[in-house]
Amino acid sequence: MNPTLSLKTILAASGGTSAQQLVLFALLTLGMLEPLANGLLSAADALRVFFHAENCLFVRKQLRDKTVDAIMSHGVQLPDLFEVLPLTEAHREFQRELAAMRSLCLKLLEEKLLVA
Repeated sequence: MNPTLSLKTILAASGGTSAQQLVLFALLTLGMLEPLANGLLSAADALRVFFHAENCLFVRKQLRDKTVDAIMSHGVQLPDLFEVLPLTEAHREFQRELAAMRSLCLKLLEEKLLVA
């Protein structure tokens, strides 16, 4: 999978407020988590497509939200799980990480949709 998603481009094109951009980020991330959870997207592909350095820097410098930063941090480490842990433990931890990211996205949606 070669294409990458640029949060800078996508969120700038939305033209929304900061809260709306955070909602869009959460929805995009949830959209990435589903194929990861179902095995349609590998952790390495997710890193290349969504959780790459450009997006991490954008999140840190532009969005400046601790929850969003935490979501990206979880995403960046997904491929590492399979390098440092035995396979069964890596799969178990992978599912825990996805659940944590999903929970953070839902928290972000709840917070920002109440404000918006």
